[in-house]
Amino acid sequence: MTIGHALAPPDVSPESGKFPVPSDRRSLDLEPVVPASVRGVRMGAPPRWVRRAVGPSLLLALWQVLSATGVLHADVLASPGTIARAGWDLVADGTLPSAMGISLQRVAVGLVLGGVAGTALALVSGLSRLGEDLVDASVQMLRTVPWVGLIPLFIIWLGIGEAPKVALIALGVAFHLYLNVYAGIRGVDAQLIEAGESLGLGRWGLIRHVVLPGALPGAMTGLRYSLATAWLALVFGESVNADAGIGFLMNQAREFFRTDVIVVCLVVYAFLGLAADVIVRTLERLLLQWRPTFTGQ
Repeated sequence: MTIGHALAPPDVSPESGKFPVPSDRRSLDLEPVVPASVRGVRMGAPPRWVRRAVGPSLLLALWQVLSATGVLHADVLASPGTIARAGWDLVADGTLPSAMGISLQRVAVGLVLGGVAGTALALVSGLSRLGEDLVDASVQMLRTVPWVGLIPLFIIWLGIGEAPKVALIALGVAFHLYLNVYAGIRGVDAQLIEAGESLGLGRWGLIRHVVLPGALPGAMTGLRYSLATAWLALVFGESVNADAGIGFLMNQAREFFRTDVIVVCLVVYAFLGLAADVIVRTLERLLLQWRPTFTGQ
């Protein structure tokens, strides 16, 4: 037996060098690769929004059962049904929409003022060593001061009108945006800067095409934190001699022990914050399409 005969499979002719075609051609068929998420849908798995709604639904059901059986007294916390009726009444007489409009206006003005201030300071400090020496130490010192504790000073300086409420929101927003935008600028890969310089980009070209896009993820994160802080600051701000807004409704309900109205206002705060987070997430998907991220398994 020659070496060719020894190495060739039983059904192979060493003279021809050709392999026979298998009798079962199905063994050569390739199966398409299907993502795991698609396989889950095809196997009859419930949609993701259904799974995400299971937890809150169970919590509401438990809450209703405890209220109906008397374990949870109405003076402590109203039942979900009572809260729903109170919310409907507030919407029907126009009280809740009017309060939401005033609160949204305060948050929007404070967010713009604080966002412009925080971003401008971060650009000055992040793009220049001289700016960092002049700005960063002062901002880092001021951000450690509890901004809620500045309410008495704001009242003395700005009175008891809209100004202290907006200033409180702007202050909380500015610090979050400053920290995240500054960290995003300083976190840009130095190799990208060197690549831009090798392509002939000047200082402003590097800032526009390399530094700012690289800092954009940090800015989006800072915006999300800023929105959460803005709603928190609004709660404290509207407790300062407010005569309108969601916080004003809560203060009135507290005086009359209306736990249903208080919970309605809290739910409104939560949904407004959730809506703001959805808007920021949409902006992230539009502005950060170039950055692939892990979405979970």
